Amino acid sequence: MKTSTRTRTRTLIAAALVLGIVSGPAVAAHAAGAPAAAVAAGAAGPDGRVRAAGAQAPLFPSPPDAAALERAIAGLGADHPEATAALVRVGGTSGSWRGGSGVADVRSGRGAIEDARFRAGSVTKTFTAAVVLQLAAEGRVDLDRPVQEYLPGLLPGGPGGFEPVSVRQLLNYTSGLRSADGPGDAFADEYAHRFDVVDPRALIANAVAKGPESRPGEKQHYSNIHYTVLGVLIEKVTGTTYEKAVSQRILRPLGLRDTSFPARTQTRIPGPHNHGYQAVPRPGGGSSLVDVTEWNSSSNWAAGDLISTTADLERFTVALFGGKVVPRPQLEEMFTVPDVQDAETGEHAVQTAGLKEFRLPGGAVVYGKTGARFGYNTVIGGSRDLSRTLVYSVNSTDAKGRDMNKVAMGIVGAAFAG
Repeated sequence: MKTSTRTRTRTLIAAALVLGIVSGPAVAAHAAGAPAAAVAAGAAGPDGRVRAAGAQAPLFPSPPDAAALERAIAGLGADHPEATAALVRVGGTSGSWRGGSGVADVRSGRGAIEDARFRAGSVTKTFTAAVVLQLAAEGRVDLDRPVQEYLPGLLPGGPGGFEPVSVRQLLNYTSGLRSADGPGDAFADEYAHRFDVVDPRALIANAVAKGPESRPGEKQHYSNIHYTVLGVLIEKVTGTTYEKAVSQRILRPLGLRDTSFPARTQTRIPGPHNHGYQAVPRPGGGSSLVDVTEWNSSSNWAAGDLISTTADLERFTVALFGGKVVPRPQLEEMFTVPDVQDAETGEHAVQTAGLKEFRLPGGAVVYGKTGARFGYNTVIGGSRDLSRTLVYSVNSTDAKGRDMNKVAMGIVGAAFAG
């Protein structure tokens, strides 16, 4: 069968985006030293130079490919090898598309709930970063000031201890902090402890006890611990809980009524939701689905505790990129990649403050954030000119697996090809 040019383009885009989104920074290249105007524009011309945002056509001038998006989420359910359900919202000035597929739960087989709430995982980090940048805009936080001055004793110095770590270095994962220990790397280990209540400050203490991994600003290492510390910083500066700070500053002003943070001991998703499942190998071959919907997510807190809907996350993404959540001078932090290498791959960093940079074939740039909790894969993102945005929730049966989720791959390929 002959492959069309458009199909090949979708495949290339999907590979670039999903590898970058799910697997790390190996694919998404960074133009080191690109000026601020280049970052703001989001697209390179034929000569390789990036044009000013106000002097070019929309990055995505055509409506999204509805047929391709429908194909991407077709046939989901209990017998699908990758996902039991998916909810997708593609938007922007060039046009929009909404769709859903699959089942709300595999036992009843009832259809997926369109306005379902779900665990958004590390998309939480974008909200956390936004609050910190708001505080910076208000003069209450200095991004270049050591976090030790805001939180004395949290990162002790001295021999084998920590050098000054700036707030900005926490935001862009260059603080040099090590990750905290969890119950184990295998699903069985985490599942056995799914109802544990974890104190975020205990996680910080665990990570700090290991000493620094690298000097501040030397390398980028994506992990939750940076944003766990930022959650504590938000509480110290605002004088309220992290959850109330995000609610007062973002959720209420934007009318995100279906977005919330679970209580510390809460294990259920409030309101209508599609169940999440993890595929577990059977001893004799094949696999079975384990319901992972009920889970205590306190260990993720400011790094991954959020519960939301695709509609709420789309509204948040549009408002954020449009400068209505974070003032534009501070918003540039979300579109600025530090000029360092990734600690794991050795390639150039791609993480920003709360987002991540992805380069499409041809040089165009989009920004986004992913989240992965067992049973739930989430993405928010789009182009800076808001000609195209994407939000999805995929009920992946291996949400934290190393391999790309093929449903997600099809969605991102179709969304950013038009």
